[in-house]
Amino acid sequence: MKHIRQLALGTAVAVGIGLTGAMAPAAQAQDSNYVPLLTYRTGPYAGSGIHIANGMHDYLKMLNERDGGIGGVKLALEECETGYDAQKGVECYEATKGKGALVYNPYSTGITLQLIPKAGVDKIPVLSMGYGLSAAADGTTFPWIFNVPDTYWDGASVVIKYIGEQEGGLENLKGKKIGYIFLDAGYGREPIPLLEQLAEKYGFELLQYPVPGAEMQNQSSQWLNVRRDRPDYMVMWGWGAMNPTAIKEAVKIRYPMDKFIGVWWSAGDDDAAAGGQDAKGYKALNFSGVGREFGALDDIQKHVIDAGLSTTDPETIGGTLYNRGVLNSVIIAEGIRTAQELTGKKAITGEDMRLGLEALNLDEARLKELGLEGFAHPMKVTCEDHAGGHPVFIQEWDGQEWQQASGWIEPMTDVVRPLLEAAAKEYAEKNAPWPERTEPCPN
Repeated sequence: MKHIRQLALGTAVAVGIGLTGAMAPAAQAQDSNYVPLLTYRTGPYAGSGIHIANGMHDYLKMLNERDGGIGGVKLALEECETGYDAQKGVECYEATKGKGALVYNPYSTGITLQLIPKAGVDKIPVLSMGYGLSAAADGTTFPWIFNVPDTYWDGASVVIKYIGEQEGGLENLKGKKIGYIFLDAGYGREPIPLLEQLAEKYGFELLQYPVPGAEMQNQSSQWLNVRRDRPDYMVMWGWGAMNPTAIKEAVKIRYPMDKFIGVWWSAGDDDAAAGGQDAKGYKALNFSGVGREFGALDDIQKHVIDAGLSTTDPETIGGTLYNRGVLNSVIIAEGIRTAQELTGKKAITGEDMRLGLEALNLDEARLKELGLEGFAHPMKVTCEDHAGGHPVFIQEWDGQEWQQASGWIEPMTDVVRPLLEAAAKEYAEKNAPWPERTEPCPN
């Protein structure tokens, strides 16, 4: 597998002839914890994937350099290039799972869907932070899958709730047209059931504009249809090259940018910058910090960037997607720390990590201790709820950078949670015999 890049104990080791030709990761030792990182630094999604990968790597690397790891045990990091391709993602998983992997972060709904049936068998949890299968938030059915802090259905409900607020109440959505432009893949199709449910509930018309992956950079036909249909609002579920292309096309047809709202994966700095000043007013969901005024980012700068231990462009630190990667690694690190506290072990297993993630309680005091005060909303995982339905906020592009444009907005949990539980039950029935949960609950 040529798409492996090993970072044992945070030290890059180039691998060009496959895993068998690489140094065995230090994770196999008793004094380290092995964290494989499934990333995509190449291909049409690299524009988004690089920033995520850098944020994830740099935070974990910083913990190694500043603290000697977690709980006195260093982290063995290894990147595997997936190109956002499900088959390559599974290949990465199979090539690394036997090295003592603690958790997988697929960064692709398609890859996540492939790993869900494997997680319980191999006893390695999957952390799909804010993506993947929304129904996996049901910890009773999916004890090995975590999508904290929110599911796509949570995000979709926040968008509709926010639009309702702009219109003076959800009851005023009746008769409105809301366009939904999305990557025509598992990721983009995931929130459609919830959006259709809300359309029926509140009486708005949902107009769908799918964008095939091969056509991400050629969306003229979709946006001509938008111009024809004249939706009152546009919602985007894009990724990679789709996002900046969509924003440029929206500017081209003079769609009102203050009525254009993206999911948290359509919130990159490069995405909005593609429209420049003309994209002013474009909005997106977010659940991680805006900017670089956080102590933990200063520590990354000092211990990783200035030390020459990362390929990150310093100018991108504090960007939306870089910070998203940092938050992902914060959850990983706190899961490890919690597992160590629960088990009394320093070098933990995937089963221990599952316990740690299920007992995650990242409160305000802990965020402040981490140098991340205000970086994210406090988040808590329970045995029953692996997402938490945590609040998100709206950020707005001012023509040059993102500004926070709202307070924290709660998802419509009264609508979303029953649908999640029904979807989890349906998934288990379709994939019968789906195992009954026997895993212990740490709470």
